[in-house]
Amino acid sequence: MPIYKIFRADEWAAFDAAGETAGAPIDLSDGYIHFSTEDQLQGTLDKHFAGESDLWLLALDPDALGPALRWEPARGGALFPHLYRTLRRDDVLWSRALTRLADGSVDRNAPA
Repeated sequence: MPIYKIFRADEWAAFDAAGETAGAPIDLSDGYIHFSTEDQLQGTLDKHFAGESDLWLLALDPDALGPALRWEPARGGALFPHLYRTLRRDDVLWSRALTRLADGSVDRNAPA
């Protein structure tokens, strides 16, 4: 099951062009790259991206990220995936503009 990263459009464009990133501003501040599982994704959107549009959703294979990916307690004690290395473009399984449905939830389907 993939894990997910949300980027604002400008953050995604910079990452895509450079081929790697140390993450978004919150990632740089915390010293690791934040990810969410499918079950955590809506909470992450609600807490950190409320009212924002022009977001990108990236899917990654947690097993392929190796030992630099750690599962650590965060919001409400739930274990969240955190990456302690640079994220590389070839780590990304797929990326697409994030689509919010009418009820505010997220369409998590992989692109065609």
